Amino acid sequence: MALTDMWFGSDEYLCDRELAHAFHMARVLGMPLLIEGEPGTGKTELPLQYAKSNDLEMHVFPVGSKSHVEQFVAKFDHVKYLRDSQIEVLNAQRQEKGMDQMLSTGGRSTENTDDYVVMGPAAKAFSSPNSVLLIDEIDKAPREFPNDLLYALSHRKFIMPESGRVIEVSEQDMPAIVITSNREQELPTAFKGRCVYHYISFPEPETMKAIVAKHFPDEREELIDTAIGIFYQLRSLHLERAPSTRELLNWLKYTRNFDPDNALEKVKKLEGPGILIKTQNDLKKVLNRFRR
Repeated sequence: MALTDMWFGSDEYLCDRELAHAFHMARVLGMPLLIEGEPGTGKTELPLQYAKSNDLEMHVFPVGSKSHVEQFVAKFDHVKYLRDSQIEVLNAQRQEKGMDQMLSTGGRSTENTDDYVVMGPAAKAFSSPNSVLLIDEIDKAPREFPNDLLYALSHRKFIMPESGRVIEVSEQDMPAIVITSNREQELPTAFKGRCVYHYISFPEPETMKAIVAKHFPDEREELIDTAIGIFYQLRSLHLERAPSTRELLNWLKYTRNFDPDNALEKVKKLEGPGILIKTQNDLKKVLNRFRR
């Protein structure tokens, strides 16, 4: 039976009420949770921290432009199958000659094709009740990838290549599936229809302060308030790429770890701007404003 208790985050992750509710609905219904939002808003961290805080098995599939369903579900190792077939022929010849020493196939048999199925993260997750499956940045995938997932999401099962073995789970035993997207391309309507949807809005300053406090619970309030104030000033400049939560946390980590006694002054002087700013034009704009 899948875990269906409400989860509001952990010591390391703040899960707001709306996101917690969406995640809860997905797990109760045995459906994937599709999370969209700008980069750095904690989409990927949700399943990672959920699995960590509940000591659950975690499976991750980072999507790329060449991703395909075989990598995600399972593939048949034809090379190993051919090699073992040759070994079996050699062993038969050795036996005919009365030789005792046989070559090993590692316990595999070509009569059992399932021995040569290499399971991907999806097949592993469907085989493990109460596991967690992350499909990260699905918007980077070829168009056919989300469409190819529709059958599995609809029927909650995968068919293993060559062997034909079916891995199937009930609605109650579905792994907690989280799919993230940065909206680089629009996902098919039919695919979205198989998911619970949530958009993570960028946090307001008070929420951001609570997020920062999760990561730096003993830090001075003045330092956190100053850093957050500058951070939101940067985001208001209409930059080509506005800094994200992840970059704010990295900036604070740098300033407090490198020279903790002078961390506040470093923040006020915007030292380490390359942690926050990611394009040449943005860097010029920011430095002209803050270092005049």
